[in-house]
Amino acid sequence: MLTEEQVLKALEPVKDPHLNKGLLEIGAVKEIKIKKELVSLKLAVAQPGTAEQMQLQQEVVNAVKTAGAESVGLRFEQLSDEELAKHGAETEESNSTSLLDSKHTTFIAVTSGKGGVGKSTVSVNLATSLARKGKKVGIIDADIYGFSVPDMMGIEERPKVVGQRIYPVERFGVQVISMGFFVEDNSPIIWRGPMLGKMLNNFFNEVEWEQDLDYLILDLPPGTGDVALDIHSMLPHSKEVIVTTPHATAAFVAARAGAMAIKTEHDILGVVENMAYFESKLTGEKEYVFGKGGGPKLAEELQTEVLAHIPLGQPDIDENDFAPSVYDESHPIGKIYMEMADNVIKKIES
Repeated sequence: MLTEEQVLKALEPVKDPHLNKGLLEIGAVKEIKIKKELVSLKLAVAQPGTAEQMQLQQEVVNAVKTAGAESVGLRFEQLSDEELAKHGAETEESNSTSLLDSKHTTFIAVTSGKGGVGKSTVSVNLATSLARKGKKVGIIDADIYGFSVPDMMGIEERPKVVGQRIYPVERFGVQVISMGFFVEDNSPIIWRGPMLGKMLNNFFNEVEWEQDLDYLILDLPPGTGDVALDIHSMLPHSKEVIVTTPHATAAFVAARAGAMAIKTEHDILGVVENMAYFESKLTGEKEYVFGKGGGPKLAEELQTEVLAHIPLGQPDIDENDFAPSVYDESHPIGKIYMEMADNVIKKIES
């Protein structure tokens, strides 16, 4: 069985990228837990939540796996001010501009009152449909604890890191950045609020988004918790798409997300009623599995409109171009998303 001594030995050559000193030298290893061949580490580094962290965590995982671990879980925190001063840390200034300062980009936040209503599916298909309309589109998977966009879009590669800048992965003409790119072995996220806020801020400030991005889609966490509130406060101005199902309870809790958008002075673009019905391929008959009326009722309450009624279904799976949640534009549901993209463009650009 792997021992703590073997793990520490494996980490000897790994350096903190900002201090250029070994992790052991700066006392970065705060906790080691070993269960069979699964190793969990808590590391304190000079500048967590940066592009360099991605390179560092890959080095750490490779080193510990070489020592015999089958899986490695990582948690990062910041070194204390005392330790930073001791090791001669210097504050680095970046000349890069933030996407938050863009006058051209329209931010579209996709949110919901509760989980399980298909918010991320709507985010991904809205983004790809806008790209198919010839728009320059990016998407931030800001659902920190439940990141799923890379898997939904069939993304297996990681973003490139050059210097202090992260270059997003492009798929279906959409530039993608996600917390999932920063997590090894699908490990759970155990970061506290301030660290998550910093990570999200870096998605705007340290990612090399294409210039003149037309739309940036933000797949927000469900509900009205701290992360969602932080993003609303962080954005200079955004449009909001509220996702619900036809069920009365889903629509009721979705109204809270809409209320938060209004209170933070963002515009509600409209409501998407997902899982609106099931249409039989044999008879064409529609069955309203989750009831009727939730979407229109929510839209009425928020004084907006229903952008689309999305039926239950799934994309056709292409094993050679695997993307389990992206509908082709010729698919019946894909056509609905294309019409929705037209509607969104018309509302924003008119």
